[in-house]
Amino acid sequence: MARRETANGTHPGESLGKAGADVKDGIIDSLKGINEIEAEIVSLVRNTVSNALSASGALAEETLHVTQDVVKGAIQATEQVGTGLIVSTKSVAKGVVMGVGDVGGDVIKVANHVVKTSITEAADIGADVGMVARRAVNGVIEATEEIGGNIGDATQAAVEGALHAAGTIGHTAVKTIEEMLIGIVEGGKHVLNAALPHESPRAPVPSKARASSELETKRKRK
Repeated sequence: MARRETANGTHPGESLGKAGADVKDGIIDSLKGINEIEAEIVSLVRNTVSNALSASGALAEETLHVTQDVVKGAIQATEQVGTGLIVSTKSVAKGVVMGVGDVGGDVIKVANHVVKTSITEAADIGADVGMVARRAVNGVIEATEEIGGNIGDATQAAVEGALHAAGTIGHTAVKTIEEMLIGIVEGGKHVLNAALPHESPRAPVPSKARASSELETKRKRK
């Protein structure tokens, strides 16, 4: 088989020149930096949420309020900096779920709420709701796995939260988010179909020709 050549006649996998090596090293360092930033955000959010809930005597009532407050704070931070929403969304969702898990809170309920809130808040500033949904659900899944929770239930709750939020935005948002989530959720179509509301099947309406034929039959019998 002939080896594929690039535009300048070289082959993929060949040794890089100085410019290529510099770019490669720079990108590797940047990606490592992104991973470190995401880990820092997870830790910050996790500690903030667990501390806030530990200080409150009303865990169930306070969880949703703290979740919404944390998500809003994160989005305002990215607005102020001018970037980072898509990168931070996953880390914030992951940190919230882990923080709630640390204090024995309802992880499934917060999985739904953190995804829903992330999407609605992102929509308010005109962000890409599809990517936000994808990242938030990913964060929920990772967090639930790390704390030993029920991944299936948490994923279901997260998807339901995403679709509920999309429904308040519009039909286009629903389709966009559905398409984004199918790729990341194991058994994606099955999970999405289970989360979507379904109408009860209606009895078929007889056609005019069929109705006319049935009426004629009744007349003949008389």
